[in-house]
Amino acid sequence: MAETKKTVKKVTAPKKVVEKKTAVSKKEKVEVAVTAPKKIEGLKVEVIDTAGKVVETMELPKEIFGAKINDVLMAQAVRIYLANQRLGTASTKTRGEVDGSTRKIYRQKGTGRARHGGIRAPIFVKGGVAHGPKPKDYSLAFSKNMKKAALISALSAKVKAGEVAVIAGFGKMEKTQAAAKALAHTGYSKKAKMLLVLPEHNEKLFKAVRNLTGMSVTPAQLLTTYEVLDAKKVVFMQEAVEAMVSKEKKNA
Repeated sequence: MAETKKTVKKVTAPKKVVEKKTAVSKKEKVEVAVTAPKKIEGLKVEVIDTAGKVVETMELPKEIFGAKINDVLMAQAVRIYLANQRLGTASTKTRGEVDGSTRKIYRQKGTGRARHGGIRAPIFVKGGVAHGPKPKDYSLAFSKNMKKAALISALSAKVKAGEVAVIAGFGKMEKTQAAAKALAHTGYSKKAKMLLVLPEHNEKLFKAVRNLTGMSVTPAQLLTTYEVLDAKKVVFMQEAVEAMVSKEKKNA
């Protein structure tokens, strides 16, 4: 029998089309990077009620919650705040202020003992204190504009970290147990510090919330950079955000 020859066709791979890259100078690259539009994300926060339901979505004001974060200024604000909390009332009496005789306790020479001029010396019992503390003013100055910029920077940092919440209808709370249930929807727990910002001082609401472990309460007018940074989460009443906006407009 005649052998049949098998024909094998060669398959050629398709040629790759290589696009020629045009050289771009560094100046052109810089111009493109500068002129490219930037995407600015909105500062939107969900507003929840005391039952935990989302009522609406609030757009936080950019001039308060969307500023550039200045770590150095915030550190300075915290240092000045803590320094201003010091009373500086510690005081001790020197040998000239304690009660006791001024006579020389024994003669200068011939006793074999060290020479002394009075019983009120610091080495004796009931004597004065050498180099002891005296009343001192530890307070430091901080300009109004720097204080404001530090607070805005701290609030912006909290929003960026997702540690800001807004609650509506919380002004009617007068019992600690009811306030705890409402704040639980915002992430309240006894292990982490939380700050509640009120639109203004409310005595009943203040007494209801102050009993909660790890909870701090302050009106919007007295809000400080230290309180914002010290809290793990900052909860604003819906009216408190509006109060801060109106305050910003007055100071502008």
